[in-house]
Amino acid sequence: MAGQSNAAPVIIKRKKVVGGGGHHGGAWKVAYADFVTAMMAFFMLMWLLNATTEKQRKGIADYFNPTIPINRISGGGEGAFGGDSIFTEQQLAQTGTGASNIRPTEANAARGEMRQADQPGVDAQTMQRDTEAIERVIKALTALGGESMTMQQALRHVVTRVTDEGLVIEIFDLEGRPLFVDETASPSHTMALLGDLLSEVLNLAENPVAINAHVRSFPITLIDDPTWSMTADRAMAMRDLLVSAGLPDGRIARVTGHANRRPVTANPMAVRNNRVELVLLRSDR
Repeated sequence: MAGQSNAAPVIIKRKKVVGGGGHHGGAWKVAYADFVTAMMAFFMLMWLLNATTEKQRKGIADYFNPTIPINRISGGGEGAFGGDSIFTEQQLAQTGTGASNIRPTEANAARGEMRQADQPGVDAQTMQRDTEAIERVIKALTALGGESMTMQQALRHVVTRVTDEGLVIEIFDLEGRPLFVDETASPSHTMALLGDLLSEVLNLAENPVAINAHVRSFPITLIDDPTWSMTADRAMAMRDLLVSAGLPDGRIARVTGHANRRPVTANPMAVRNNRVELVLLRSDR
């Protein structure tokens, strides 16, 4: 009995075992869902970059970057490539009633200028005919963009805008994809393709066509400035492409080389300044 009283007491521990390591409150599910959403957005972005043109990407960016309109005529394009000019009532949708050709204010139309229909030699029927011609050309360009991957890649070089002068179809260099061979007036394969395409589209109208060529600035260290002769030669090369593709020579109103005098970017030496503009002129021009 004495020996038993000196025995060590027996201690029993009961440990609670949770199977599977616990659910940790489910926070990992939220993190995983965020990760999957981010990956889906990333792959959608990559697809859009590969499947859209530069003009379409600009339209998507503008959609997600709303701005307050500061012009008397509000923007919101509905035509091919969205257009660039927010002053064109016939081309861009209106959300306001600012001064315009159709809705002039009592103090004269758009900032004191005469309406087009009131100008000498311009009647409403002529103005309507010009508008319909511009719309036909824009719709044809839009339709051609979905014909093939080759056509889609070629139209990445093209943007349009409607101005008081008419419909401007601008063809420009992309990085690594010039429209002319080196610094010459020899058209590249892409330029030849665009010449055939644009000749076909411009034949949907009867208005005269003007051709303007521009180039980027060269380093100031050059002894001779080649920009004047280069733009003149490129404008003539564009004319030859259009005429050989079927555009009547009589519709060419003028061919002009502007050298490097009208850059469209902050950097005058950027390749984006290498461009040719085809202007489907209005009847009063």
